[in-house]
Amino acid sequence: MPEGHSVHRIARQFAVNFVGHRVAVSSPQGRFAEGATRIDGRVMTDAKAIGKQMFLEFDNGLWLRVHLGLYGAWDFAGNISIDPTIASANGRMGQTNQRGTDLGGGSGDDRVFDDAGENSLHSIGAPRRTRLRMAESEKVEAEITTFPPEPIGQVRVRLLTDTAVADLRGPTACEVLDRAEVDAVIAKLGPDPMVDSGPEAEERFVTTVRKKQTSIALLLMDQSVVSGIGNVYRAELLFRARQNPHTAGKKVPVETLRELWCDWVRLLHIGVETGQMMTMDDLDDEAYRKAMASRDDRHWVYKREGLPCRVCGTHIVMEELGGRKLYWCPKDQK
Repeated sequence: MPEGHSVHRIARQFAVNFVGHRVAVSSPQGRFAEGATRIDGRVMTDAKAIGKQMFLEFDNGLWLRVHLGLYGAWDFAGNISIDPTIASANGRMGQTNQRGTDLGGGSGDDRVFDDAGENSLHSIGAPRRTRLRMAESEKVEAEITTFPPEPIGQVRVRLLTDTAVADLRGPTACEVLDRAEVDAVIAKLGPDPMVDSGPEAEERFVTTVRKKQTSIALLLMDQSVVSGIGNVYRAELLFRARQNPHTAGKKVPVETLRELWCDWVRLLHIGVETGQMMTMDDLDDEAYRKAMASRDDRHWVYKREGLPCRVCGTHIVMEELGGRKLYWCPKDQK
């Protein structure tokens, strides 16, 4: 499932390529036909993300709400331009395993290639006719010869301008809402550092957690407590804080909760800027390049079960918690 940094980066690409344009909206598979007619032919006026949810506004006051969930993905085709605020970091489109990143914000010989040997700054281009898929661990790209291309697979909704097209498949949620309904959805979400990283958001997070008997590991994944954290960030944040994942929220020291919040602010901004869930600090240039080239060298504990902890050497543990895999070090996170 895409974590918060990915959805923010996707929203930024909509802002660059669709906001301000009149959009033809359809449902090739037919399941979203009624919703599509409500926003078909309208101008997109805003694109924003809060946590794992994205909201696209149209000039008739209606919004398209999308939650990709476990299986959702976007395909983009056409003259897709890169958001300059993130292209300066590495020109990537926001998914954990998409290809290539720059070291130090460059755009030439310092470009880093990942295990697949593909660099997304080059392959996406700005602008050029491409087709690419945005999901948590998948990107498929191919040149197109006609525009718009035919939909591929079960496309729930297609958004089409004169120069760009976005196809959505397999989302958990895809619905048209009015402003009041959008506000109601957002009101149920915890704070998102990309929307508000100030002291009130921090205090809201701390106060909410301190009222809960639920384990901190489950609370960090609860989108009503804090927005955007998924399985990777959850494991890494807890390790970085040396916090036992099973401690009840109300028993976690306030200082630790504030540290977790501030660390989430930092890691989320890094993720949005680079497109990678980079959670290791103080790497030299060689180690940084190695980490960006392979997720095996990018995280402290995530997917490292049975391997020695990078700090103490104790084997990392993996267990099921709330239907998801939890990774942690039983010595450093006592």
